[in-house]
Amino acid sequence: MYRRTFLKTSSLACLSGIAKPGLPGKVYDGKISPALCLNAYSFNRMLLNDEMSLKELFLFAAQTGFVGVDLTAYYIPDYPEVPEDKILFGIKRMAFRHGLAITGTGVRNDFTLDDPEQRTKQIDLVKNWIVAAAKLGAPYVRVFAGRESPQGHTREEIKSWIKEAFRECADFASSYGVMVAFQNHNDFIVTTEDIIEIMENVHSDWFGLMLDIGSLPSIDPYREIEELIPYAVTWQVKEQVKTNDSSVPTDFGKLMHIVDKQKYQGFFPLETLGEGNPRIKIQALYKQVMENMN
Repeated sequence: MYRRTFLKTSSLACLSGIAKPGLPGKVYDGKISPALCLNAYSFNRMLLNDEMSLKELFLFAAQTGFVGVDLTAYYIPDYPEVPEDKILFGIKRMAFRHGLAITGTGVRNDFTLDDPEQRTKQIDLVKNWIVAAAKLGAPYVRVFAGRESPQGHTREEIKSWIKEAFRECADFASSYGVMVAFQNHNDFIVTTEDIIEIMENVHSDWFGLMLDIGSLPSIDPYREIEELIPYAVTWQVKEQVKTNDSSVPTDFGKLMHIVDKQKYQGFFPLETLGEGNPRIKIQALYKQVMENMN
């Protein structure tokens, strides 16, 4: 049934000359579309509490219309350790059988620790999951800068630790064909100026930005987003953006206008946070973004 339906809909799409919006690099009504993906963190509580399985997550993503899932490593058995290949390959097969790509994964690391041995352990964590990402077929591993401000060290010194760690991870990742994606996460690195400094100083084709639109405290977050898009290799698209110390609903018309103008055409993961049913919230978020892509 799935094969017949796929062949039928594919034939209709070819005859009409219109590609499905949300597929990467496709033209829809004259516009290049990014690829809409589900960020698994939207179901964080349910996944951690075994209220939702990965199979159920993939089924929901496929039924909603997503082309892939950004599968944070927290939801893979044995995290922070990397499980045996059998488990990774089983997850990869499961996603494939649902017609989905695993668009990326990510770890919870901290490169601001003042103990060099502890920072080395954090780098090793990222390296281990770079290898795992390659086995999963995931094109990137999401990493953080960190959140510490240890006494006795200047801000510039701590930023140098972060840059050095990113360089080492990116160099390692280049041997596995995996990108290292730094997520601006409103921690030690907050401002657009600091984010750009990090991006400009790592100097690696295997290092890019996961542009988190909900972590840019600014009078005009959309101006900040436009400045950062050239560095973006993936996103965290959320229902709200920050304006100084408060949060307001995302203006998806404005956001998608910027994305279209910059011709971004890679993966575009959507994430919902806070109270409420994540299934309903994600479907509403998907609809909002799709309506503003047309």
